[in-house]
Amino acid sequence: MSHSKPQSVNRASLTRFAWISIGASVLTIALKSSAYLLTNSVGLLSDAVESLVNLVAGIMALAMLTVAARPADDDHAYGHSKAEYFSSTTEGFLILVAAGGIILTAIQRFFNPQPLEQLGIGLIVSAGASAINLAASRILMKAGKRENSITLEADAHHLMTDVWTSAGVIVGIGIVALTGWQALDPIIAILVGLNIVWAAYQILRRSVAGLMDASLPEQEQKAIESVMEKYRGRGVAFHALRTRQSASRRFVSVHVLMPGAWTLHDAHHIAEDFEGDIRGELPDAIVHTHLEPVDDEISMHDIHEK
Repeated sequence: MSHSKPQSVNRASLTRFAWISIGASVLTIALKSSAYLLTNSVGLLSDAVESLVNLVAGIMALAMLTVAARPADDDHAYGHSKAEYFSSTTEGFLILVAAGGIILTAIQRFFNPQPLEQLGIGLIVSAGASAINLAASRILMKAGKRENSITLEADAHHLMTDVWTSAGVIVGIGIVALTGWQALDPIIAILVGLNIVWAAYQILRRSVAGLMDASLPEQEQKAIESVMEKYRGRGVAFHALRTRQSASRRFVSVHVLMPGAWTLHDAHHIAEDFEGDIRGELPDAIVHTHLEPVDDEISMHDIHEK
């Protein structure tokens, strides 16, 4: 048996959030580039470079969300939702490239310091750009968690990384303005670059897990187990539980062992109830059940299959 509840939202509607990311990136690139030109700060330059990567990532997210929204067809019976992982993987690598560029530029500036100019205006402009990114990140993260979209979550993390980058740069340049210690500007940029590397690792780890059909998170596995325990009290047994996640969709497969004295009608209704309870715990899950008699010795023969 296999049933799935219709998804609570049209995945195509999520593309509007990618446009929010793209719009925020265009605005922040303009603002941060202006701040760099005003101040000659490598920290602010690194901030502008990261926003450029944000723009490319936003365009990638828009393309992949469009693909992921396509319905299942003859060549893709399970739909196109895994396209989101290509977006998040690409974004992870782009973040790494941005971090590498930031660190390299900062190292060069550390050994060849240059005076900073018009810091007050530059910092105000950069702070305005950060406020835009913060607002966009919160919108995307809320939507990504609600709709279980790794693409939107990756984009939100990327924008939030940009916010922390800007905060570090602003604090660092503020200290430079007060102390005159020019070396602090590239040092702050290097620390920002290392922080971005960590963010990229987190995104890539989740993306690879999805592409490799990793099992559902422990919390969701426990939710499935709690449902099965309820049915065990009614004489039902289970084995061969397998789970995986494909972007927004969860897949649960399990063998359901029913008492042999039950009629097919009764067994079918129990299976229907069980699948409904699983979907109650894991919205939009696709649940596959295979019915077997609990008192038939061959029913458990495949329990160790992987």
